[in-house]
Amino acid sequence: MSNVVVVESPAKAKTINKYLGDSYTVLASFGHVRDLPPKDGSVLPEDGFAMSWQSDERGSKQVAAIAKALKGATRLFLATDPDREGEAISWHVRAMLEERNALKGIDVQRVTFNEITKSAIRHAMEHPRQLDVPLIEAYLARRALDYLVGFTLSPVLWRKLPGSRSAGRVQSVALRLICEREAEIEVFKPREYWSVTAALVTPAGAPFTARLTHLNGTKLDQFDLSNAEQAEAARKAVEAEPLSVRTIERRKVRRNPQPPFTTSTLQQEASRKLGMSAQNTMRTAQQLYEGIELDGETVGLITYMRTDGVTMAMEAVQAIRQHIGARIGNEYVPDKPRIYTSKAKNAQEAHEAVRPTDISRTPESVARYLNHDQKRLYELVWKRAVASQMESASLDQVAVDISGPSNQTVLRANGSIITFDGFLRLYREGQDDTEKTADDESRMLPPMREQDLLNREEVQADQHFTQPPPRFSEASLVKKMEELGIGRPSTYASILTVLQDRSYVRLESRRFIPEARGRLVTAFLVSFFERYVDTGFTANLEALLDDISGGRAQWKEVLASFWQDFSKAVAGTKELTITDVLNALDKDLGPFFFPPRPDGSDPRHCTSCGSGRLGLKLGRYGAFIGCSNYPECQYTRRLTSDSAEDGDGESALKDGMRLLGQHPQTGEDITIRQGPWGLYAQQGEPDPADKKAKPRRASLPKGMDGERITLEQAVGLLSLPRLVGHHPETGEVIEAGLGRFGPYVKMGAVYGSLDKDDDVLTVGLNRAVDALAKKLASIRTLGNHPTDAEPVLVRKGRFGPYVQHGSMVATLPRGTDMDVVTLDEAVALLAEKGKPLKAKAGAKKKTTTKAAPRKTAAKTTTKKATTKSKAVADDAAGAEPAAKPAAKPRKAAAPRKKKAD
Repeated sequence: MSNVVVVESPAKAKTINKYLGDSYTVLASFGHVRDLPPKDGSVLPEDGFAMSWQSDERGSKQVAAIAKALKGATRLFLATDPDREGEAISWHVRAMLEERNALKGIDVQRVTFNEITKSAIRHAMEHPRQLDVPLIEAYLARRALDYLVGFTLSPVLWRKLPGSRSAGRVQSVALRLICEREAEIEVFKPREYWSVTAALVTPAGAPFTARLTHLNGTKLDQFDLSNAEQAEAARKAVEAEPLSVRTIERRKVRRNPQPPFTTSTLQQEASRKLGMSAQNTMRTAQQLYEGIELDGETVGLITYMRTDGVTMAMEAVQAIRQHIGARIGNEYVPDKPRIYTSKAKNAQEAHEAVRPTDISRTPESVARYLNHDQKRLYELVWKRAVASQMESASLDQVAVDISGPSNQTVLRANGSIITFDGFLRLYREGQDDTEKTADDESRMLPPMREQDLLNREEVQADQHFTQPPPRFSEASLVKKMEELGIGRPSTYASILTVLQDRSYVRLESRRFIPEARGRLVTAFLVSFFERYVDTGFTANLEALLDDISGGRAQWKEVLASFWQDFSKAVAGTKELTITDVLNALDKDLGPFFFPPRPDGSDPRHCTSCGSGRLGLKLGRYGAFIGCSNYPECQYTRRLTSDSAEDGDGESALKDGMRLLGQHPQTGEDITIRQGPWGLYAQQGEPDPADKKAKPRRASLPKGMDGERITLEQAVGLLSLPRLVGHHPETGEVIEAGLGRFGPYVKMGAVYGSLDKDDDVLTVGLNRAVDALAKKLASIRTLGNHPTDAEPVLVRKGRFGPYVQHGSMVATLPRGTDMDVVTLDEAVALLAEKGKPLKAKAGAKKKTTTKAAPRKTAAKTTTKKATTKSKAVADDAAGAEPAAKPAAKPRKAAAPRKKKAD
């Protein structure tokens, strides 16, 4: 009889099945098999926080497959991931199997492993345990808390702040951090200061530079030289007397390596050094953990990647030390193994650090089996783990003081020399682009002695300004959240993704910038739910949840304590009026939406009517800027911190419209309008006498600001597609246009997608040819069809290669190589099996009141044919982005109930 093993992913199931052999059946749960349904009443605080679980179709299907496999089996091993979520998945699987009565006579055991290797799997199977009840209760508490916050707070947002998406227990705190940093930047006032540096030369002729540190016998602080006059006086003082070396100070410094990666430090370093997002980092690490096929064997290359521990198994440490001695040198092996402890707040250290499962699998030896991201991330993990056990680096730091005979003016030169590179030979810590990048060891000073007379070549006074605090990058935000103890490292990637998906923030130049919607949500929560977006409160709650997992607290008591105060806070907002909300938001965000004008006039003065006052307004689609004289004055403006155009009443969207001017050829009005699917440009107005005639429209490309678009740009969009030029080799016409999938270039029947940074109005011939070349790599032109002058093409599609002639397409027979198909074969195939490209377009669904008799065989055949035809059409549609019809204003549907985070 076989034993049944349940893991989370099919990739992991395939690998583990090879290790365990035929006496085991390994099945995947595909993650969670059930969850709380996204509706009210899924958690009942008044009923002891009872939870109503619901399984989707996939979850039920997987549990049914497990139940089927258990027939005749004697043991069930729950081998999901070794963390809280993995424990919860095992608990859900067991509960659903019990509901099916599928566990009678079955011995249920829980096994965990930190790496997917043959030895680790076999060791885990030999040492099973029972489900960890405190860990499951910690999961239940977190899931209930997230549900209660999301499904209680989000409806308050929807009612009191239209246009909001959702609120979350940790998500909202992370958003607050981003918004508060932006507010710091906005109120920051740069302060001027100057520095004086001298270019000097030693008696041996070696150049170096020194910075002025003392003037008139007094040490200079940062702002002591605050203007050009003071700086010039200091510069002349340096030039007034000869300079010589006064003192030389030398000291030895040791730099120790960083510990191996945890989840958060892996995300931070991958962001800094590789430019990978937190989500991409975790996805790629999951692939490396679950297994990569190496010479026919699937092997997990790294240990479990969701961890806050920095320790490594002693066997791994010894293997790394042996590798260092054999491959790098014995002088790089420290006398004793390095032992690390976590400094992160609330760290549980339940698992090892992220490390290679086998240190002998060097990045070079496995590179050919990995894709681009896998290769880079594995190299990062491998080098960090090895470097963590290497000898420290030694540096000689030198500080030279230089002065004149009076000793009233002193300059200092700093530098250092690496005397032993140690771990730096293999790995250097990445740095954020806002951090100091010139390390001490990169600056060297020439040999010199005390009393050496120095030649002065040039003395410069340089102006500087203090800089505002930098916006958060993914790396710095993850680091900040970990320092504060907010959330858990395994959730950071999803939190950052949700903030972007909700359009609360955007990532620009790898920096988070809060959108107006995010600023409004944060201001609302801080005004009326300040405690629940407070970093200290959230961190303390995380500590309580960790106490539950450690068996030090009762989960229902923690929930009851939270819910008692939280429900009162929510109830207190029921009487809130729109005026109350607007006043609170206006007080907090007034400086953001109404910054001072250059001319010193009142930034809230409405120049459209001349007497009204601008302020925040709330509409069914969200907040906007409006005039107090509404409805007499219908001035409106989208939320933005830039009011440069605010002085011109015609520059704002009036009644959802902004007039740009008149078309240079037709004289028709060119307007920017707000439609249900976004902003669009319109030429002219509808003709009341001809209802079928529609004015020309064009959607604004993503990223184009409706308040800054010019008349020339709008006319350009309305005239698309435009001629780019002729192909330098074939002479064919190349055009640029906008389609459903964004900007594109077109040559005949071949379409090439442009990047989001490409401007469809200005893209040149070279860029267009390059975009088309990428597309042409997947297309072969066989020649012209014998019946007309149109070419016959062979294309790569999602479901295999196919041939196309005009609007007719036909898939190639299975196994046919697109590179060997001839024109005659393609023509014959089109004649025999060709289908119209848009055969399904405009088809109406047929309805009947009486079910037709079953005809299984015919139904199956028809379904296959339809699917095949649809696949061909889909492939062709993906290859030819059609021009998207302009957004047509229409009555919006009633908003659906939104899912809380």
